[in-house]
Amino acid sequence: MRVLKAPSPPYLSIIPIQSPKTPFHLSLPNPISNLPLIHTKPTKFKLSSTITPSSTISSDPIEGKTEKGSEKFDWYSHWYPVSPVCDLDKRVPHAKRVLGLDVVVWWDRNEGKWQVFDDRCPHRLAPLSEGRIDQKGRLQCVYHGWCFNGSGDCKFIPQAPINGPEVHTFKKACAAIYPSVEQNKIVWFWPSSEPQFKDIAIKETPPYIPELDDPSYTSSMGAREIPYGYEVLTENLMDPAHVPYAHYGIMQMPKDKSR
Repeated sequence: MRVLKAPSPPYLSIIPIQSPKTPFHLSLPNPISNLPLIHTKPTKFKLSSTITPSSTISSDPIEGKTEKGSEKFDWYSHWYPVSPVCDLDKRVPHAKRVLGLDVVVWWDRNEGKWQVFDDRCPHRLAPLSEGRIDQKGRLQCVYHGWCFNGSGDCKFIPQAPINGPEVHTFKKACAAIYPSVEQNKIVWFWPSSEPQFKDIAIKETPPYIPELDDPSYTSSMGAREIPYGYEVLTENLMDPAHVPYAHYGIMQMPKDKSR
């Protein structure tokens, strides 16, 4: 069964084992919080901050384009899964890392959808994922309390004078937002915050897997951190001979009675 139209994204595997009534397995990396710059174009520049959370793993964002002969694949011009919806709590923001980009996923109750932002407050670069959802359903930064709506607009700065200039309306006070959609019980995002991709979901949608929405199938999803690239994972998934031994007692396999 062919699942994806484009080359398989890093760290994602959706494996139909049997149909129907056989679960699908989704593997995604757990969040790893660093604070790299937002990467709409490939760069190796890193940002250091005194408020950067500790991390045991450091990874650079992947190169923006991969060349194969005269053909180029732009990694930042495709939809990528961020997390299964079942792993997300609507009451709090969640830190995730995809393609080496640190993002925050949070439930926008005013718009009724999951939003995906760059995980940096535009004020002092604090991780927005360490903040909270305020009483008005906005994403609030943990450092100085700046509040952002689902469009990334800053709606409130607690320290700003009431009768002073409306500094919260300045463009530099806006959070960087990525296009996001929910499909197949998965939150997907487009890893570019450039204005021309704001409505990309109208022109292009993530790969659709009808079995995940079919009630005659049983599906299960989960996230797992794996300390290697997608090439190794793909090779592993193409090697069924290891399953009865490496996953002994975990996965049920039909027995060969002739042996």
